[in-house]
Amino acid sequence: MVEVYSTNVNNQKQADFLLDQLGMRFPAYKINFDLEDCDNILRVESDLETIEVFQVIDLLNSLGFIAQVLPDILQSPKQSVPKNLSTT
Repeated sequence: MVEVYSTNVNNQKQADFLLDQLGMRFPAYKINFDLEDCDNILRVESDLETIEVFQVIDLLNSLGFIAQVLPDILQSPKQSVPKNLSTT
């Protein structure tokens, strides 16, 4: 299972601090930041069936940061619609 969060984490020092805190609280999770993304992504991965979404958000909030789950948006490829060539 994977959850992706938008955050207000601005730099690697903040990310490293939060990775330490998150790692202590959730040792079974694989956690990383992508600060190059415009949403300053926090990615949490777990081999377990669920991720404690609200606890992750609460921990960041308690440390002065904001995190919001990014919704899964699946975009289907555009289907080409054949033109009706028959005019009769």
